[in-house]
Amino acid sequence: MTSAVTSGVAALINDRDTTKVLVTTDASGVPHAAVTDFVQCGEDGRILYFEPLESSVANRNLTASIWFDRQVSIALRTPADERFHIGARPLRALVAGPAFQRHYDAFRARFGDLDLATVWVLQPERVDDQDFEQARRRQAEDRPFFQHLDRIARHASP
Repeated sequence: MTSAVTSGVAALINDRDTTKVLVTTDASGVPHAAVTDFVQCGEDGRILYFEPLESSVANRNLTASIWFDRQVSIALRTPADERFHIGARPLRALVAGPAFQRHYDAFRARFGDLDLATVWVLQPERVDDQDFEQARRRQAEDRPFFQHLDRIARHASP
């Protein structure tokens, strides 16, 4: 399956200095956002989320997302203030086996004495660049009537 994640965005996901926020929803649709260091992009373009706590809200919500085929979101912000939104769908949860063991060993090597409850495999479906200045220019060009009237009046008066 083709990934919506470019190599540039994959590098940002894997950069330890990029802030990552995982947003899930519960069974009622209530969002839960968690800033996390436990996200990385796999070689196949899929996103891996490493959950160390069996009882976490994210783990429960990801389980519901896989059951009910709901998207999750990942927001990225780099130290250079680049911002991206990734819409993804959970594909599977790894809790045992050779792939889980490889991730478990790497996770413990990086984070020390932490357990690893689940490796979530997420399929990115879309990536949106959320550069504010670019969005502002696009809105001014595509939707000039979205300006507030006071701004229009200010530019029109001599």
